[in-house]
Amino acid sequence: MSAPIFLGKVAVVTGAGSGIGRALAVELASCGARLALSDIDETALSATVAQCGGGIEARTYKLNVADREAVLAHAAEVERDFGAVHFVFNNAGATLVGTFEHSSLEEIEWQLGINLWGVIHGSKAFLPLMLDQREGCIVNISSIFGLLGYPTQSAYNISKFGVRGLTECLWSELKDTGVRAVCVHPGGIRTNIERAGRRVKLANHQEAEFAAKAAKMLVTPPEECAKDILRGIEAGRKRILTGYRSRTIHWISRLLPNSYPALFKYLN
Repeated sequence: MSAPIFLGKVAVVTGAGSGIGRALAVELASCGARLALSDIDETALSATVAQCGGGIEARTYKLNVADREAVLAHAAEVERDFGAVHFVFNNAGATLVGTFEHSSLEEIEWQLGINLWGVIHGSKAFLPLMLDQREGCIVNISSIFGLLGYPTQSAYNISKFGVRGLTECLWSELKDTGVRAVCVHPGGIRTNIERAGRRVKLANHQEAEFAAKAAKMLVTPPEECAKDILRGIEAGRKRILTGYRSRTIHWISRLLPNSYPALFKYLN
């Protein structure tokens, strides 16, 4: 893929050890970007760098995005190591399968710590540098579950709706600053998020039914998703839909905002 807007630019990717994050890193490398890649799993990060090929500038950082001080320190490290930041992909995420009734407050806090606070931390940490540069793009990964509420995804829904709300607010707040924000809503992407995620301790048949359905829906290769994201950024889009059922969910949520739950039995 050739995208001149990424050539020589510094791109920060969280959750770069697997899935969409790894695919983004590989695509960005092919576009000539300079990479600051982070993940909680350093071994997985090394594998990502290996897939990026030779002749690229890539630094890796062990990072827990739920840790505010760690993310702030990470931003300072990246500025020290690269001197600038042009793209921040707040991608790190996890999943928690559980109805709201079955989810403990501690389980919900764990989910929000990664998916929502991780995005808040990343956006807050890198935004000042971008504003000083009067150049930058914050890319926040939401989900199709940031477009509609889905049973057994209560905490995940909260996190992804929150990411969407933050990003859409930034659309207006960042006007004329040289910095922009992009919200990405992936559909069924074939990553390890379901296997690496958690099921609440009080799970019963409801959570098991969702897990079985999710296995059938996670079909779009992450490489295809990454290409869609970079093409969308290059085209200047504010919202990027990518992956299985993403456009279907988008239009259902817009056209049937009060009655869409009746259609869930058909979405598999």
